[in-house]
Formats: sequence, C-alpha cells, structure tokens
Amino acid sequence: MPDPRLNQLADLLLDHSCALQSGEKILIEAFDLPDPTLVTKLVEGASHRGAVPLVSWKNNAILRSLYRGATVSSMQLAARFEKERMQAVDAYVGIRGAANSSQFADVGQARMDLFQEHWWKPVHGSIRVPQTKWVVLRYPTDAFAQAANMSTAAFEDFYFDVCTTDYAAMKRAQAPLVARLQAADRVKIVGPGTELEFSIHGIPAIPCHGERNIPDGEVFTAPVRDSIHGVIRFNTQSRYQGTVFSDIEFEFQAGQIVRATANETEKINAILDSDEGARYCGEWSLGTNNHVRHPMLDTLFDEKIGGSMHLTPGSAYEEADNGNRSRIHWDLVLIQRPDYGGGEIWLDDQLIRQDGRFLPTDLQDLNQGLL
Repeated sequence: MPDPRLNQLADLLLDHSCALQSGEKILIEAFDLPDPTLVTKLVEGASHRGAVPLVSWKNNAILRSLYRGATVSSMQLAARFEKERMQAVDAYVGIRGAANSSQFADVGQARMDLFQEHWWKPVHGSIRVPQTKWVVLRYPTDAFAQAANMSTAAFEDFYFDVCTTDYAAMKRAQAPLVARLQAADRVKIVGPGTELEFSIHGIPAIPCHGERNIPDGEVFTAPVRDSIHGVIRFNTQSRYQGTVFSDIEFEFQAGQIVRATANETEKINAILDSDEGARYCGEWSLGTNNHVRHPMLDTLFDEKIGGSMHLTPGSAYEEADNGNRSRIHWDLVLIQRPDYGGGEIWLDDQLIRQDGRFLPTDLQDLNQGLL
C-alpha cells in the first residue's frame, strides 16, 4: 500500500511550492526513484487542478554513460531538446532518488564541465531557475537512510516530518532576520579555523520557506563579490559530482579563493578552476530548519541544518545578485552549534548568533526546537 504521507507531500509541492493554477503546464522530472508513486500522485494532482502534467523519468547509470562520452555537440544536442521543453512549462518539480550517490565519481572533471556548461546551464541556469515556478527535493531510499546513519523506517519518518513542516510559521520567524540582513553592511564569521569578513551591503536577503527546496529553511544573501577576506574551515563533508570532499579549507583575498585544500585537494582545485567565477562566491546563507540536526551528504538537507551557515563558490542567484557567474554553484556547510565546535556570526558590530543560537530578542523564534 502506498505511504499516505506521499499524498500530503504531493499536495505541498503542487499548492505551496509551485502554486499550480488551472491551465498551467508542469514538468515533473524524476531521477533514480525506486517506484513511481510520488510521480503518479503529482500527475493526478496536477490534472485534478486543471493543469497539464509532463513527465521525464531519468536513470543516473544512463546519464553516467552520457557524461563519460560527453562532447560539446552531444551536450548541446541534449540541451536543445530540453530547452524547448523547459520553455514550454510554467512549473517544475525535480525529484532525485539515490540508488548510488557516487554514480558520477568516475566521470572526468572535463566531461562534467561540458555537461554543466552546455546542458545544465542553458536548460536550468538560464530557463528553469529564473523563468519557472520550481522546486527540487530528494526521495527517501535505503541508500539515503544509510548516508544519514538511520534505519529505513526511522529515516522515512524523519523525512516526512522535515519535508512537511509548518512553512507558514517558518516564514514568520524568518522575517526579522531578513530585515537585519537587509540593513547590515559587514559580516564577520568566527570559529575553529575560521576568521572571515565580507560585505553584504546592497544585496537583498531572501527567506526560503518551502517554495524552491523541500525541505527548506534558510535565509540567503550574497557577499559583495570582491569583499571576502580571511580563512574558513568547513566541518561537514560534501558530495559534489560524485566525490565526497572533507576537511575543506579556503583562504580568500579580495573575494577570490587563493588557496583551497581538502582530502581531495587536486579535485577541489580542478572544480574551482572550472571558470573565472568558480573561485568567487555567489551566496551566503543561514540555516533555520531546527528539525535537521546532522549532515547526511545531501546538500538539500545539510544546508538547512539548524545552527549552520553555508558559503557558495560559484554563481549567484538573480534574487540576491552580486554579479558573479559560473557553471558551478556549490553550497558548503559550516555547523556552529557547540557539538560541532561552536562559532559566532556578527552583523556590523553586533553578535547575532553564538554557538548556533540567535541572541537578539526579535530572532528568538528561530531557536525553537534547537537543543
């Protein structure tokens, strides 16, 4: 029997995230799902609302073969057809399973660059992100549960609790933080191995409460492109293009990453050399979902962790634009709760978060559930 919680999740995606209206067209794109139930629920729900559903069902083993043999022509051909499809829809739901989260680990960086530049960027970076009502999410699988160090049953309960949280309450709690970020000039981040400063002057602050990511819970802005100075040491692992990176440390001068080290130092520098914008940052964000406590090698969950922040080498979002452009956008997470070493966030001369907890009175609702 299908899990009844899939009905609730499908309704959330269609009504809250996509705000789907009668007559609109929606693309539902699924990767490595263990069964089609959520997709069928979305198709039926879209039709019931008078919308027009379109489905793309993809397999990462097949995509691996395409990427390993990538040429400019093959990637441009794939993008040609997918661009036309993306331009024809009003909304997009992307759902990823995890049959093998390391499926692309043996795809060379040069081939992945071809995919990013000639397929992903024209379709998603240039059309889907700025022109559609979109939302992306993961699907609970055995592999995903294993990455979270949980049983499958326990992980499914966690997954549905986190994904279907009260996003209206989250929106209200985030509003004062948005106002503070909008009014701030300088940011200082302090923690073990970290002393970093930059400006966010004039860059919008954007609250995220279930409209683009599920699960959600962050408020993001962007550093003024050339303003970052100092060192940051990230204390969570990150899986990117099939490789798990750990012990990541960056040194910045005038906004540029001038030194990058990790367990895979050569690989991380190859990614940062993808293009000129990859060594500059396009996003800085504070995680506000206190139901998410620990990293599980999945950015959509890890970047929302209560008491965390993330800094992003690569392209900026148009909503909070510092002008940086790149084929990459890589959210790297630093957790500042005491169980991860602590840390401080300063806005101008005020300490607003210490050891993962917000200090000002107007931000106390953001600490709800943060133990």
